Amino acid sequence: MTNQYYEQQPADLATLAGQFAQRFHLLAQNIEHVIRGKREAIDLALICLFSEGHLLIEDVPGTGKTTLARSIAASIDAEWRRIQFTPDLLPSDITGVSIFNQAHQKFEFHHGPVFANIVLADEINRASPKTQSALLEVMEERRVTVDSEPHPVPRPFLVVATQNPVDMDGTYPLPEAQLDRFLMKISVGYPDHVSEVEVLKGMPTGPQVERLPVVARASDVGGMIDFATRIHVADPVYDYIVALVAATRTNPHLRLGASPRGSLALLRAARVRSAAQGRHYVVPEDVKALAIPVLAHRLILTPEAELRERTAQDVLAEILAGMPVSQAA
Repeated sequence: MTNQYYEQQPADLATLAGQFAQRFHLLAQNIEHVIRGKREAIDLALICLFSEGHLLIEDVPGTGKTTLARSIAASIDAEWRRIQFTPDLLPSDITGVSIFNQAHQKFEFHHGPVFANIVLADEINRASPKTQSALLEVMEERRVTVDSEPHPVPRPFLVVATQNPVDMDGTYPLPEAQLDRFLMKISVGYPDHVSEVEVLKGMPTGPQVERLPVVARASDVGGMIDFATRIHVADPVYDYIVALVAATRTNPHLRLGASPRGSLALLRAARVRSAAQGRHYVVPEDVKALAIPVLAHRLILTPEAELRERTAQDVLAEILAGMPVSQAA
């Protein structure tokens, strides 16, 4: 094969990539039994899972944000917890707390709901900034430190947070530092006409989250995560990612561009997308397809751009359109 993005690899790597793609699509099809007509959102959520990233879903009520997170958890034989964020929620309600055991005369740590494979942080912007920040350490370092003692969370570990862009009274917008912890920010959106008709026809006897079969184990997911790190990335792809992220730092419509964490996130996600398509090497199309969900929420517009009702997605799309991609030889 003559391709500058391809490097000769052991024959079993191509076979493993095919197996990865098969299991990835099996998971996506299973979730589609509940989330109709939203394959792109499902694929992005699974890419987050296998990239060991976290997902922020922002959309209007009733579009299936919570159902998507529950469907992922139901499809995997793994532990999951739901945390309903409210103004009176405390950090210890998420991470856990040390309680003195009189029988043993010592403090014992009682794990909070964050100690699960998949954690649904429902309506995260309804909790106070102090409570929101309780997730910062565990999302980045996959551990919780209480009384100077680190407590690791299980693997795989995925935080799926939801928030509504409407009814903002009494909410606390996520700060930029916490937004940067999320690998992707997506919206599910309304279903198309045919999909919504199918939803209506299927209720109340149609597929429900509780009835979804388990199609993967936690150990399977861990193996797929490890395999994704072996996906080959050629120098032109590294150059393309760095040039793309650097362009966000010099764009006149952006007050703040993406950091190196954004570059790393884009690389991790691109590796998983290539494996999900049965390839053991990354091509620039993988990067382009993921640039907006991975980078847009990390960008801050200038006041002038906001006045013109520009969005970070619009600016990023212009950057992508104007950036040349070297073609395969």
